[in-house]
Amino acid sequence: MTEIFLGREALGEGMPRQDLRRWYRPLFRGVWAPKNAIPTLSDRARAAWLTSGRTGVITGVAASALHGADWVDDTEPIEILTAQRRRQPGLMVRMDRIGPDETTLIDGIPVTTLARTAFDLGRYQTRSKAIGRLDALMRAAPFDRAEVTTLMQRYGPVRGVRQLRELLPLVDPGAASLKESWLRLLLIDNGFPIPETQIPVFDEYGRVFAYLDMGWREIGLGVEYDGDQHRTSRPQYVTDHKRLPKIHQRGYEVIRVIAEDTKSEILERVGEAFGRRGGTEIDEKVWDSRTFLPICSFGREVA
Repeated sequence: MTEIFLGREALGEGMPRQDLRRWYRPLFRGVWAPKNAIPTLSDRARAAWLTSGRTGVITGVAASALHGADWVDDTEPIEILTAQRRRQPGLMVRMDRIGPDETTLIDGIPVTTLARTAFDLGRYQTRSKAIGRLDALMRAAPFDRAEVTTLMQRYGPVRGVRQLRELLPLVDPGAASLKESWLRLLLIDNGFPIPETQIPVFDEYGRVFAYLDMGWREIGLGVEYDGDQHRTSRPQYVTDHKRLPKIHQRGYEVIRVIAEDTKSEILERVGEAFGRRGGTEIDEKVWDSRTFLPICSFGREVA
């Protein structure tokens, strides 16, 4: 763990000021770390807590990472609940109310509980990002949806709660990346039935040889998001390429989505395959009314 400390305390214990400036650099106001160290997210969360005078509580994406959620960069802005409204680069100050039963300690740092972390993730992130972060938290450290609902009742019509109420039933730990969560929400928002995630595909001996990212088992249609591993890992690309014919032999059609695909292209391809394979009719009017127009929540626009 990187040495993170308050400069005034180090000086008070006898550290020469010239040594402080020579060997250390500030992370947040009054908080220092070694110049040659690359701070982790946990280091920066500790620094954020220290800069709050040890009164703040880490929340949001940083809290989800401390609870074990994946896909959070070490450079992610740290969200902190504190009464001190002092802006700093890399720090997002929230002045929301928080109850004593909504905090826990992780490595000595006050962090929002799983339910409170989900409560904040679903309200403050944009819609498509929120579902990804909620999926990732549920995947790493399952939270109780009923406890999140209790918090919604406790705080009433606060910022973003309508969005959270819409997203909470859709949270799925089967999403294996943020982009898979984004893709699933795109399909749901545009009239498709909620896709099942991690659909097992069995060989002729009844053994699972593949999992589809998402889809509809009853009509044999899968949808997969081809992520960065297909550019960075040749073995992974080869493995995925070789398994496709076997998946097709087992009666599945697979629509593969890449980052360069537009939303309309994705919806058109999936919609055509969905209808051809006997899926229920999709109301194409939804395509123009849900995802592509801004969704307003309490006077603000979210993606």
